Amino acid sequence: MELKQLKEQIAGFLKANSTQAFTAQNLADGLRMNDAAGYRQVVGVLDQMVVSKMAKQVGDAYQYQAVSGEIEGEFKANDKGFGFVRYDENLPDYFIAPDNTGQAMQGDTVRVSMVKPAQSEDRGPEGRVEEIIDHAYQRLVGIYTAGSQQEGALGQIRLNDKKAGSYQVLVQKAKDGLELHDGQVVVAEVDRFADRVHPKQLLVSVTQILGYENEPGMDIMQIVENKKVPNHFPDEVMAEADAIPNEVLEEDYQGRQDITDQPLVTIDGADTKDIDDAVVVWKKDNGNYHLGVHIADVSHYVRPGSAIDKEAYNRGTSVYLTDRVIPMLPQKLSNGIASLNPDVNRLAMSVEMEINREGQVVKHEIKQSVIRSHARMTYTAVNEILAGDDQTREEYSGLTDMFDQMGELHQILYQKRVRRGAIEFDTPEASIVVDENGKAIDVVVRERGTAERMIESFMLAANETVAEHYDRLKVPFLYRIHEVPDEERAQSFFEFSKALGHPVKGDPAKVTPMMLQTLMEQVKDDPAEQMISTMMLRAMKQAKYSPEPLGHFGLGADYYTHYTSPIRRYPDLTVHRLIKWYAKNGTGAEAQEKYASSLGQIGIDTSTRERRAIDTERLVDSMKKAEYMEDKVGMEYDGVVNAALKFGLFVSLENTVEGLVHISNLTDDHYEYDEKHAALIGRSKHHIFQIGQKVKIKVIRANKEESTVDFVLLNPEEAPTTDIRVPQQNQGKFGRDRNGRGNRRGGQNKGAGHGNGSSQKSNGHGSNNRSGSGNRHHGGQNGQKPAGSQQRNHGGNRSVSGHNSNHSTKPGQQKNGSSNGKHQFKVNHRK
Repeated sequence: MELKQLKEQIAGFLKANSTQAFTAQNLADGLRMNDAAGYRQVVGVLDQMVVSKMAKQVGDAYQYQAVSGEIEGEFKANDKGFGFVRYDENLPDYFIAPDNTGQAMQGDTVRVSMVKPAQSEDRGPEGRVEEIIDHAYQRLVGIYTAGSQQEGALGQIRLNDKKAGSYQVLVQKAKDGLELHDGQVVVAEVDRFADRVHPKQLLVSVTQILGYENEPGMDIMQIVENKKVPNHFPDEVMAEADAIPNEVLEEDYQGRQDITDQPLVTIDGADTKDIDDAVVVWKKDNGNYHLGVHIADVSHYVRPGSAIDKEAYNRGTSVYLTDRVIPMLPQKLSNGIASLNPDVNRLAMSVEMEINREGQVVKHEIKQSVIRSHARMTYTAVNEILAGDDQTREEYSGLTDMFDQMGELHQILYQKRVRRGAIEFDTPEASIVVDENGKAIDVVVRERGTAERMIESFMLAANETVAEHYDRLKVPFLYRIHEVPDEERAQSFFEFSKALGHPVKGDPAKVTPMMLQTLMEQVKDDPAEQMISTMMLRAMKQAKYSPEPLGHFGLGADYYTHYTSPIRRYPDLTVHRLIKWYAKNGTGAEAQEKYASSLGQIGIDTSTRERRAIDTERLVDSMKKAEYMEDKVGMEYDGVVNAALKFGLFVSLENTVEGLVHISNLTDDHYEYDEKHAALIGRSKHHIFQIGQKVKIKVIRANKEESTVDFVLLNPEEAPTTDIRVPQQNQGKFGRDRNGRGNRRGGQNKGAGHGNGSSQKSNGHGSNNRSGSGNRHHGGQNGQKPAGSQQRNHGGNRSVSGHNSNHSTKPGQQKNGSSNGKHQFKVNHRK
């Protein structure tokens, strides 16, 4: 059934029975759509109806809600004075003219009435802000300057955030004991927001001094504070952490299986401190493989309602920045009793699987255990063993047979994922190297070997096995879901791919992972490969956490959760608690009540905090890449077009640094944007620029403060020509801003994965957003660990990243970074 028709049927039924509430299962049964695919469609439509105010949630049920003519959403400011309100990711944003913003600021939650209805499907309505429901900027971070011409003001604060940079921020007081001086980075609370009398002025009180502007690391801390990322553990949290024992106690063994005799090993980056998973493989007499995935039992030490637990929930996830990690848990836990160091006993949550030669899990057991790591291996060493390096194989002679069997099992699991349609993208990831002062001195593309992919395969298998186990029990549980792309987006992508000569076989209303995987196989090494890959990513939804078992589209998995990283992700910690709860209390109705009403909110909150972490990481990476390029002005590089929009081209260099070739710098012709082909085309000479096209550029500007890099093309005349002609009235919805220049920052990358330079979903009013190198952790896989840093990214790409296959590694921080190589639906340590 088409989604539009399904939505009409559900809406009609709910309206006719407006006094009653119905669960998704009730509605799916009534529509005879109670298979897995049909149920997912019903849930997706209900979610859309809740967002658009056509229905409301009553517990786990849905009820009709009359449309009031007003919507609530998030205000997205443009530095030219107008803005947009996003209220449904599947619909164009409301356009808000400068006179109708009601002094709303970037990120404010607003109530909007319609001024003018939408003029077309891809051009949203025009609205007016009637009320600011919640102010996003209740606290500000900026540089203090003493003195002000305003009477009674101590000084002013300069904001680096361009979306709020046009406001005059006056300091009227400081917290007792604070001495303010020029150049200090300060945190302030807003006492008076902009209003009709003072439309561009804020009054604030300084509550904290972070340091001075030029101190090492202060640039990153400004972003961290601006994004409201908690980065200091309260005293009560540290006190609880200090009280946790440093070794496993005798009483901790009760109710656990002792498997310390199994030859478990850990495989991580060389500098990893938080070693939270161990694996073991052996071949059984029947030819099947035993795979054990053993995860540190963090839930034993972090009890619900404790100060540590509340702080972990507030953080949601660890945040991995260029030269630091902001951990979810105190290091006493993550690097101590919960780290699976060699030759010491540790408490674990274990998934033991018997896997046949087709990659099917034929038996499994989920249990609490006591384990002992028999070796602390590195990715480098295991890669050398698998490659047949004699010296390394001799050094680890007692383990080489197991590693060989691990390699065999990895290939079996990988081929199984390929057969079911798991989508594979080839996206480079980079580490930013900084000096002792925190300045970016290099950007290095990471490589991923067989060992990294192997651990990813094992973590994926564990996540899927746990998810399927509890879905079949029909008990409340928390899943990592990546929903099927919307029909409209799928249709647009199918048309785009067809225009490039690569039609997708199948119905966009019933798109499957296999359709897209087949397409990617067809275009491998084709000039259109990167173009199609990028646009495919942008057509996808963002992965998230939910109690609804909707599967993971990018992985081609019917069941998926995040189980493997409780040290750095709160959802995984929740999953461990659920496993223990059902093991102790059974799965009856009474046991199910404990978590039934709370998992939905946990899913919403942890998804939101994941996006906050992703945004913070993206902003820091963009800033540091711009800093690295500041002394490269005038230098020439080879690059690849990453996005073509009406205001110019985004070009990525080999090291993943991205810059803008603004259309005003394309001087060899008058270029027009063709949306159908996602291309800029010259009106006279007919040169064409598209995603994936190789170009030569020169750096003409780099600005760390703005996180921007600008290029100019050196060889526009070498671009291919085309017979495509752009009709004047059909130059696409990615218009320039009102002054003819695309917005440099802001906006979201709608696509999954790393949509560097992808544009914000526009409503046709010129909302082009320069997205920088925005890795949209769309929801890829979640199995691999990052290489070479403290971060542990297995189990899934934290974002846009869905499954967290690619654990973006940062120098000296993350566990083992992801690579330049292919991997299954990568989503940067947040799969």
